[in-house]
Amino acid sequence: MLLESAMSTSRLLSTQDALSWALELGDVTSALLPEGSFLQPVWDYLHCNHHGLMSSPLFPVALSVSTYFFLVGLYTGLDLLAPTWPCISRYKLHPHQSITVADIRATLGVTLRNHLLYILPAAVAQWLWRPSPPLPRDAPTLWEFLLGIAGCTVVFDFQYYLWHLLHHRVPWLYRTFHAVHHQYSQPFSLVTQYLSGWELFSVGFWATVDPVLLRCHCLTTWGFMVFNIYVSTEDHCGYDFPWAMHRLVPFGLWGGAPKHDTHHQRPGTNFAPFFSHWDWLGGTNTAAATTLSGNNTAATTAAAAEDVKGRKD
Repeated sequence: MLLESAMSTSRLLSTQDALSWALELGDVTSALLPEGSFLQPVWDYLHCNHHGLMSSPLFPVALSVSTYFFLVGLYTGLDLLAPTWPCISRYKLHPHQSITVADIRATLGVTLRNHLLYILPAAVAQWLWRPSPPLPRDAPTLWEFLLGIAGCTVVFDFQYYLWHLLHHRVPWLYRTFHAVHHQYSQPFSLVTQYLSGWELFSVGFWATVDPVLLRCHCLTTWGFMVFNIYVSTEDHCGYDFPWAMHRLVPFGLWGGAPKHDTHHQRPGTNFAPFFSHWDWLGGTNTAAATTLSGNNTAATTAAAAEDVKGRKD
């Protein structure tokens, strides 16, 4: 009995010591990190060491452009290696598709032209006419950061769904502004911004305005820009990797690369860029054509028919 009592007392003291240590650690953590500010140390570092860079009106543009070219550079490297590396080609939606130097030159040429004619002048105009607001001292909470990115993504997805649907339903709009993007029925990463100037402006406008409408912290805004470019590029990459967004988001709520690839082959379906619910509700949802590969005559014919439809007006 005495031994059991001693052991019980020892366990009680150990528990009390552990609780005391946890409370002391909590006090230290609270002192170092303001309540809910998990991102504060990161923001403090950026604020102290890169304030001039981040406060420039050109920074969001530079961040977006550099993120895009970094991602398409990675995917293009995979495209060039895929014909001789089975470990890469096994994940291609169209294993027999080869991305040629001519494809890269054509899509990259349109992308660079759009950036020089539209993105760069808009960035310079913003730099000259809109002074940069001061950076806040406090970082967003982790919850505010994640919720802000999710909210902007949902709003952007709805906006582009309506824009996309309209530009397929109205022949003049399709022919004038959107047909260029559908010149490739089996997209690869550089097709992401193989767009008309109007479409690029629309996408860039929403990506810039949505965080303002939702009153996001600038760190959240930049996080959304990077995430938006990442998932947009993934949609067009032509690969179905195990870590792809549509495999991470449950219940088929995220369309991903397979469904957007299907849209390029069957242009009357899958208009939403990211989520699937608008296509479900609008009756435009269709299963991903994961079995299609090669040139696929039927898919190419469908895309051509849509283009012809747009030229009739």
